[in-house]
Amino acid sequence: MLLGGALALLLATGPAVPAGAADPGAECPPAQPNCDVWDDDPGTPGGGGNGGNNGGNNGGGSGGGVCQWNGRTIPCYDEQLGWFNSNDGCYYRLAEPQQEAPPGWQWYTLTCNGGDLGSVRTELREGPPPGYGAPPDPEELARRAFASITLLAPRAAVAPRKSVGPGLVGLPVWMWASRGTTYFGPQSASASDRGLTVTIRAEVDRIVWDMGNGDRVTCDGPGTAYDRRGRHAGQRSPDCGYHDGYPEARTYQVQATTHWSVTWTSSGGQTGSIGGVTRTTGPVEIQINELQVVTR
Repeated sequence: MLLGGALALLLATGPAVPAGAADPGAECPPAQPNCDVWDDDPGTPGGGGNGGNNGGNNGGGSGGGVCQWNGRTIPCYDEQLGWFNSNDGCYYRLAEPQQEAPPGWQWYTLTCNGGDLGSVRTELREGPPPGYGAPPDPEELARRAFASITLLAPRAAVAPRKSVGPGLVGLPVWMWASRGTTYFGPQSASASDRGLTVTIRAEVDRIVWDMGNGDRVTCDGPGTAYDRRGRHAGQRSPDCGYHDGYPEARTYQVQATTHWSVTWTSSGGQTGSIGGVTRTTGPVEIQINELQVVTR
């Protein structure tokens, strides 16, 4: 919106600086010599994020959580080796074929030293070791599915932008970010283990803009790119803007953080979520100047 008091002062004391390259029908801010400073921006790529993973694979033949052995992280279950026993560092599976054994006893194949195929032996046991036969962990499958998708920080853009020309104190600022499934979702993926399948869905819940002066603006979506020939030219953004503008003239660093909602559902009817998934853009610089009044 235009600053009513400033506009009245300009009209009372003399003409404002000409609008210059303003497009027909575009509403330039008062004393703004060139509406082109409200041009769209190629955008600034993101600088990474936190929470969750940026791609990966489904892990193939392991699942059921992760275990530790001699400082290594290993799967608690492996389709070939069986279940891991952290008490002795061996994977256990039923030996095939079974040799003759007393009633209630069974032969197991042990792959020890954290799954070292050079440390294989058989052992007769009256019962399985702790953790043997544990079902797949749906939360672990959800994390495996999540690791298979890529969530990127979007490219951020603002108008006006410093590379073309400064904005003015108190006038609206537009913000928007690049669209696409890798930037805003939705994305889905699945992971399966021993008959259990978990499917995740990831999409951006909100994007929070840090305006560089302590103010934050929350938008529901990526926003609308500024078009100096559009019907909103020189006005407030219809869906994502810093509507009242900056109160002080200086250079500001603007950043945006997307907050992802990641939910999962298992074929067994369980549901859950993976929290804290965010991606943050790189900084975008914006220059704000004082409103100049022309007198005579």
